Amino acid sequence: MVLKVFFPSCCFSAESGILIGRWILEQNSAVILAVVHFPFIPIQVKQYLSEVQRVTKVSVSVLGSWSNSKQEKEEGLSEFLEDLGTIFSHEPWIQISKEGDSKFWSCSVLQKHSNNPKEEEIILVYYDQRKVLLSHLHPPLDTATPHKAEDASKLSAIFDTVAKSKVLFMTDRYDDGPIKLTHWQSDGIEASIIVELMKQASVPACMLLTFLLSLISGVCRSRVLKFWPLSFLWSKLSTCEQLGHRLQHLQVISSNKKAQTQAQLMRKANIFVSLLIDVALGILLVSWLYRKNRIGHLADTLIPVADHVAEELQDLLRWLMGAPAGLKMNRALDQVLGRFFLYHIHLWISYIHLMSPFIEMILWYVGLSACLGLTVALCILSDIIALLTFHIYCFYVYGARLYCLKIYGLSSLWRLFRGKKWNVLRQRVDSCSYDLDQLFIGTLLFTILLFLLPTTALYYLVFTLLRLLVVIVQGLIHLLVDLIDSLPLYSVILRLCRSYRLAAGVKFRVLEQRDGKPLRLLMQINPLSYSSVVQTYRLPTYSCYPKDSWASLCKKLFLGELIYPWKHKGEKQD
Repeated sequence: MVLKVFFPSCCFSAESGILIGRWILEQNSAVILAVVHFPFIPIQVKQYLSEVQRVTKVSVSVLGSWSNSKQEKEEGLSEFLEDLGTIFSHEPWIQISKEGDSKFWSCSVLQKHSNNPKEEEIILVYYDQRKVLLSHLHPPLDTATPHKAEDASKLSAIFDTVAKSKVLFMTDRYDDGPIKLTHWQSDGIEASIIVELMKQASVPACMLLTFLLSLISGVCRSRVLKFWPLSFLWSKLSTCEQLGHRLQHLQVISSNKKAQTQAQLMRKANIFVSLLIDVALGILLVSWLYRKNRIGHLADTLIPVADHVAEELQDLLRWLMGAPAGLKMNRALDQVLGRFFLYHIHLWISYIHLMSPFIEMILWYVGLSACLGLTVALCILSDIIALLTFHIYCFYVYGARLYCLKIYGLSSLWRLFRGKKWNVLRQRVDSCSYDLDQLFIGTLLFTILLFLLPTTALYYLVFTLLRLLVVIVQGLIHLLVDLIDSLPLYSVILRLCRSYRLAAGVKFRVLEQRDGKPLRLLMQINPLSYSSVVQTYRLPTYSCYPKDSWASLCKKLFLGELIYPWKHKGEKQD
């Protein structure tokens, strides 16, 4: 039977002593955590291990002995180490020794029922204790394969053993205790003064932030915002949705509740880094906008652009009121629709010129909101585009409703010719008998709607294309906002700088393979791929995109149903 011994590489040069760790019976493996070197009192070692077991809930015990013959030259040391097996009763008793300057190691197993050590096939696996302690082993994404899940469970037992034994590594050689340990922190506990100061300063900062957020949340939940039109604006404007989303993020960060799992800790860290980078990019944008009077130049450019768009729409409507592409339209309906839309454009131009003296002041104050983050600035840009193209949205809605009315009217009259009708209660088409007057009136209405349909369809097609152009621009802006909101930047940076922290598995490299000697392997951590990091730690966003297929989208366009680029969580999905 193969016995696997996981030995920390930091204990290569440790003085002779005893090995403490955890015995995993299911895997026939021993995970060595530290070396207790001489001198020591056995009863104190047992008391110390029992205290460690009580705190860590890990069955830590003495697994064997360690002999470093390069440092220990006393005679009878090997016999003394074998006698320790009678004091610390553990089966099997592992004896590992390093043969001076030689690169070969000897390892044997002493059974309790035999006086002679029993040679077994032993595999020595060296591991970096610090990396294993700080890393988090992720389960395989492909859980359908049974052997992958089994291997992951075996590895997780080893990683959990090292991670839960963190208390064992809090003592170093400078402690005055009776027990001297060798582990990865035996030369001194790894810590940072800056990190400790930040931890101390974060407590009052989080308390102040929590108080401010409670005030803001109270204002947001007040009844004033529930009245129309404030409730309508809060639910429709992208800026309000983004501010509410960031408010939730701040509440998660400032919460005094400690993260219980690795996923919660990574979520907090990802949110914090995302907020930090978002605000930094927003401040850079503000510094660029307010330098060299770019706000004034932008305001001076905005009015001519709006006038140019309005003039292009007027030219387009005049083209439609004639004979577009040589098509013969219904002149009366064509003139009515064209003049109706031209009047709306005239109202829009008047509104823009009425607001022109205040545009620069509005942009100046709106630009300051970029200090709240680049995503807030992008959402404001999306809302500004929606306001500036509101007349295009109105044209699209008018054309879509008129076209939809004619399509459903024609479908109803077509069922009338076939002796059918739509049963509203049962949601199906049933047979029905009509008299001569109903058929005559239905024929007249069907003929009128059919010959007026090309004119309405042409206006609907043109304004739908314009609306889709605006929707694509707003959709790209919202995709960029969602990318900044959902991208786990801390996890990606951690994968780039400390790849072992995000472990997907391990790989083994053969160090020594010789007859009569234990096989020596080096365990190395395989990091998660970048795609797996993004998939695992991606943050949720406030947008809820409709899951319409291309066939469903084309059907809605053909029937004249309104198309929205995105829908939020509180809205009803079709």
